[in-house]
Amino acid sequence: MKFGLFLRLTAAAAWFCVAGLARPETVTLLFAGDVMLADGPGRTIAAGGDPLAPFATILHTADVRIANLEVPVAAGGKAHPSKIATFRADPAALAVLKGRFDAVSLANNHSGDYGRDALLETMHHLDTAGIRHFGGGRNLAEAHRPLWIERHGLKIAILACNEFKPRSFEAGADHPGIAWCEDDHVISDLRAARAAGADHVIPFLHWGWERETQPSERQRTFARRLIDEGAAAVVGGHSHTTQGAEIYSGRPILYGLGNFVFDGFDYPEAQRGWLLRLTLDRAGVSRWNTIAAEIDEGGTPHPARDPHTPCGERGNNAVSLCMPLQETFN
Repeated sequence: MKFGLFLRLTAAAAWFCVAGLARPETVTLLFAGDVMLADGPGRTIAAGGDPLAPFATILHTADVRIANLEVPVAAGGKAHPSKIATFRADPAALAVLKGRFDAVSLANNHSGDYGRDALLETMHHLDTAGIRHFGGGRNLAEAHRPLWIERHGLKIAILACNEFKPRSFEAGADHPGIAWCEDDHVISDLRAARAAGADHVIPFLHWGWERETQPSERQRTFARRLIDEGAAAVVGGHSHTTQGAEIYSGRPILYGLGNFVFDGFDYPEAQRGWLLRLTLDRAGVSRWNTIAAEIDEGGTPHPARDPHTPCGERGNNAVSLCMPLQETFN
């Protein structure tokens, strides 16, 4: 191993060990990819199991934990007649998210699988459980409203939108739905959040083609434009695979976090995902790392003994590789 890489790995491991001891003026955010609580995970929960148990300790290391909820959670509604795959989770399944995730994005291509009434019911169940939601709403304005986080003197806005069909899931001026990723609208939302007093804005985008392990040129171009517009970081998902990371203008872009709680895939890239941990201070993202999850046949993620997951810190010009913590496996 080259000595420089050894130093980066050692420094990264040392930082992880004190991640929970962040200074008062910092905020640690944790992002998870696709969480789907029907099918295999739903059966696990119905049988008294907990698909998030293997990550319970890690999830508690962040100030705010955010995931993409890739399923309506409802008893009502009717399946979309022309979609190949539709999901709907039992409302009781939300019990495993409570206390593990503080907020979920609804901006994805499955939130509308059982219609607008089921989306409204999903939001009701999330409200009842005390889990915040964004990227979807009762109308277009509400769907584009950011998730606002105010901690330790910092005000952070998280934006969410989806750009994968069906477009019929998009919210309208007077009907419920999700936020759609029209480039100019996303830029407008980012500027509006900054004008409203956000110290930092982070877009959380549902984009890219399924099965693709590298971002498209469209993803690269738009992510960099968002950084140019002032985004502190850009985080993506949807392809059911991790899609790599880069540093652009000193800020991290994570193109795809992959799956987190999900079953039913027959290719290995979909059985591996990343948790992303960002530490922000007044100047932006100071440090970040990813933690690999290996997903079993039932859709339950397990911390992976993978020594080569992307990480970085302020001042880096390129993505580094970090070792996992021993505590990850306890």
